[in-house]
Amino acid sequence: MTAAPEQGWLLLIHQIPPKPPYLRAKIARRLQQVGAVPVKNSVYVLPEGKSTQEDFQWISREIQKGGGEATICEARFVDGLTGPAVRRMFNDARDPDYRALAQDARDASSLAEASRDAEVVRLRQRLSDLGEIDFFSAPGKAAAETAIRKLEARRNGKASPAEKGRLSPAAYRGRTWVTRQGIHIDRIASAWLIRGFIDPKARFKFVAGKSYEPKAGELRFDMFEGEFTHEGENCSFETLLERFGLGDKALRAVAEIIHDIDLKDRKYKREEAAGIDRLIAGICMAHKSDEDRLRRGTALFDDLAEYFRRKLG
Repeated sequence: MTAAPEQGWLLLIHQIPPKPPYLRAKIARRLQQVGAVPVKNSVYVLPEGKSTQEDFQWISREIQKGGGEATICEARFVDGLTGPAVRRMFNDARDPDYRALAQDARDASSLAEASRDAEVVRLRQRLSDLGEIDFFSAPGKAAAETAIRKLEARRNGKASPAEKGRLSPAAYRGRTWVTRQGIHIDRIASAWLIRGFIDPKARFKFVAGKSYEPKAGELRFDMFEGEFTHEGENCSFETLLERFGLGDKALRAVAEIIHDIDLKDRKYKREEAAGIDRLIAGICMAHKSDEDRLRRGTALFDDLAEYFRRKLG
């Protein structure tokens, strides 16, 4: 089996003179607009590619025109920072933008109809603009998309999926459930919930993100335009709980931990979140196979749920 090619990177290393004073702010704004993230003072990174190289070249020219110095390098991270760590930096940079977008979409639901229609157009454009610099599908994107879809559904007089009533697990037995490769906390926990409480005979398929075209009868979770994904402020695990009416106290406690780890907003301030986060990170470091991660995660969540059942009675 041929290994996937390692992600390449571009570095922009610059030195900007103190005058004119506006130049530094201008360059910082331009770097933000193209989605670059800082790895050190005056060192910015983008994924390697034709368009990202052009972005850095334009910024380099602006710096040199202003009397500064700039160098563009192709790079591989071999010590210190790792490729996955850099990808997380990009996702961490985009998630606040998506959270703000989702909140604006929720706030827009109170607007008058004409204003709401115009706001939907603006929000869709912002989502598209963010997508251009969201190089690694930041987790917050799904919640923003869901919030905008709900706003559109209200505009079109349609109920959102969550408003259509509870789903019966009996209607979702023996299905193929699809999610993105490289499963982590929300996808591991959601798969555990599906097999344990919704579809005991569930088959799981791990695919390459939003480029995947679902086959007839497949159900997608925690992925772009999935049937069960982030909705509003909920992670995918919480969405499954609500849509299927799984409300026992132990599952709610697990859901709060998953939420705090996945969305990083400390909404529930669960003291167990830090420890579970480390355990999941260890599982993912030790096991590259999604099947192995799910097997290990299933044992973890079985025991965690049992703990809460006994603690909460």
